[in-house]
Amino acid sequence: MNLIKKLLFCFALFILSIGIWNIFYIQGERGENGKIKMIYIAKVIDEANDFWTQLLEGAYMAAMEYEVDLEVVAADKEDNYKAQNKLIEWAITQKPEVILLSPSSYTETIPAAEKIIEAGICLILIDSAMGKQLEESKIATDNIKAGFMEGEYLKSFIKEDSKIIIIGHVKGTSTAIERERGLRQALGEDEEKIVDVAFCDSEYEKAEQIMETMLAKHKDIDLVAGLNEYSAVGAARAVKKAGLSSQVRVVGFDSSLEEIRLLEEGVLQGIVVQKPFKMGYLGVKTGVMAFQGDKVPENIDSGFELITKDNMYAENIQELIFPFKED
Repeated sequence: MNLIKKLLFCFALFILSIGIWNIFYIQGERGENGKIKMIYIAKVIDEANDFWTQLLEGAYMAAMEYEVDLEVVAADKEDNYKAQNKLIEWAITQKPEVILLSPSSYTETIPAAEKIIEAGICLILIDSAMGKQLEESKIATDNIKAGFMEGEYLKSFIKEDSKIIIIGHVKGTSTAIERERGLRQALGEDEEKIVDVAFCDSEYEKAEQIMETMLAKHKDIDLVAGLNEYSAVGAARAVKKAGLSSQVRVVGFDSSLEEIRLLEEGVLQGIVVQKPFKMGYLGVKTGVMAFQGDKVPENIDSGFELITKDNMYAENIQELIFPFKED
């Protein structure tokens, strides 16, 4: 073997050894089972709330299909950003390839999220945004447009002397801020008919209590906008209990079984339904793509629809209310 052949042989061995080392290094980084390690830090895990249960179903479905080792953690309440920030710090110590995050606060989550980027971990946002773009991609409802749709539908019931109440979920979250902004834009000049705004901290009972207080305080309320499932259901329960379903029209968000029943009964007039299953599924899928170096969109709109008693039994709406799998 001459010198040139020896050099070529040594070079080939070197390349082969580098390739083998990379395989084992990547395998080690991805865990013993070879799966991509991913942690999803949700706002809350609430089995009584269909939005969060469907979102997790979508995430777990994608994790199974894309061979992801997915762990889900959350604070005790949606508005507990301090607890969520501690979970973010814990997740960083676990050294996952990807962290999925639904920020509890538009502003207060930012410092903790910055540590994810400093640690070199891929960050994907689901459902909510932050005041500073740190993520590689965000999968969420276009909440301004969704709020506009709710406001536009509410506007169809407005009379000259109407009085409107808005019950939001968690003050300071991007979803609450953007939905209210969109709703007000749709109302236009009728925005002046809003007489009160309150937040229920995503608690059914608190939303119900707020609505009861509002009914006593403003006896001529005739329109209510709930900005998520908790606020819409709580408000509708109070209106139903007071026997005012024919006088006070409630429009809300999301599509729990209780909301569907309230819609059938005429207590709720309409609901803007998000696509949480799709949101969760695409969150995991996008995380895999980003980790693998694929170019991913900065923003992915997961979509929404307005459901009323007139269209709730249509086949496409039934598929939306009872989702099974992302196409």
